[in-house]
Amino acid sequence: MLRHLSTNRLIAMLLFLVLVATAVAAQSAEPHGNDSDAETETPSENSPSLLPHTDSERFWISAQDNIIFQYHPSFAAKYSGPNSLHAHAENATSNIGTLYLGFAPHKYSELYFDIESASGGGISDALGLAGFTNLDVVRNPQLGVSPYIARGIFRQIVPLSQDTVESDRGPLSLDSRLPARRLEFRLGKFGMADFFDLNAIGSDSHLQFLNWTDDNNGAYDYAADTRGYTVGALAEYHDRTWAFRFAEALMPTIANGIQYQWNLSRAHSENYEFEFHPTIFHQAGTAVRLLGYENHANMGLYQNAINNFLAGKTTRPDITAHSLQSTVKYGFGVNLEQDFTHTLRGFARWGWNEGQHESFVYTEVDQTVSLGGDLAGERWRRKLDKVGAAFVSNGISAVHQKYLALGGTGFLLGDGNLTYGREVIFETYYNAHIWRGIYAGADLQHINNPGYNRDRGPVLVPGLRLHLEL
Repeated sequence: MLRHLSTNRLIAMLLFLVLVATAVAAQSAEPHGNDSDAETETPSENSPSLLPHTDSERFWISAQDNIIFQYHPSFAAKYSGPNSLHAHAENATSNIGTLYLGFAPHKYSELYFDIESASGGGISDALGLAGFTNLDVVRNPQLGVSPYIARGIFRQIVPLSQDTVESDRGPLSLDSRLPARRLEFRLGKFGMADFFDLNAIGSDSHLQFLNWTDDNNGAYDYAADTRGYTVGALAEYHDRTWAFRFAEALMPTIANGIQYQWNLSRAHSENYEFEFHPTIFHQAGTAVRLLGYENHANMGLYQNAINNFLAGKTTRPDITAHSLQSTVKYGFGVNLEQDFTHTLRGFARWGWNEGQHESFVYTEVDQTVSLGGDLAGERWRRKLDKVGAAFVSNGISAVHQKYLALGGTGFLLGDGNLTYGREVIFETYYNAHIWRGIYAGADLQHINNPGYNRDRGPVLVPGLRLHLEL
């Protein structure tokens, strides 16, 4: 795998790790203000991180690096187009590293600043699949490896009760306890998938599934640039067993674009989610999330693109061949998770969007259904190991099908023709904890009808993952 990484990239990674280690050591050695008695967690062999983290709730410093290697053998294909998954054998390696910084200047006021670098790429430059095989891939390889600001967030918590509940500390939350009833406000740059459509079993490509439509709802065309981030405002209300969140965010100027449209009269996105934690059979560990979104952006209509082609106005259906306009795309989703035992969990998702306007941000999916689960390795004395399996079936609207069949292309798909069939994916992985914050995983994906095309595939995609948690 490492032969795919340039010498400069390896040097940058080493400097990155040294910087983080120095920062963490300094943080651990010196008390900060009212946290003079804060203790530092000393990692053991079974620690989930390589370096110690302070217990202080005023600071957070950590980092991660995720390297994924994937390969697929040659597969049958009657034809290929400009955005097809390559039918010949190929391999690709991606690498994404992130430095997470957090600081609380006052109780319940927090600041977060994350720096990220992405290199490498995905098989076929991330084209040809709606459920692409590697969530870490940046879909524009021209962006390069230069570090960029991934997140810059201000968070304000407004307590509405004196009683508190436990909270997991991490890169986006400094508190170990939070008011049971509270308001939360966030403002800045963040990933919509940081807060919406979360799932404890299927949301993390670093330690869980790799496929885009296993880790996220494929029909949720959430506001984001090419790298997966947006700028916006998020408000949440939390009670003991339920929560509601709303976000207003910027859309890109073009499909899969890196530039934001700052003129809100031309483009913006509204996102809504209701989260409920019922008690079933006298057991906790149940979550139900109901999602809705509405995007306003310079999106084309598949039917208009088809009509222009049939009228001879374009040489092929072209979803981008229209004057500047603001159109509306909306959709819904359901997200379920359930703990069956303390080691066995399951999840399911359903998603739908109206499918008349072009896929603009995430992927080319108009309907999706998925289910899966994971099992922790306690039974074979590997507490931090995990094995998972998931099934997902993705589909597109009839007019989207016709657009592709006539030779149209989206920002991901375009075989030049189409014999439609739902894209059906099975994925399984084993993630092994090696030592402290070092993890190694094996992943296998089987894809029927890649790009919704029964004339191509199936394709088998094995992969390996190395994850470092600092």
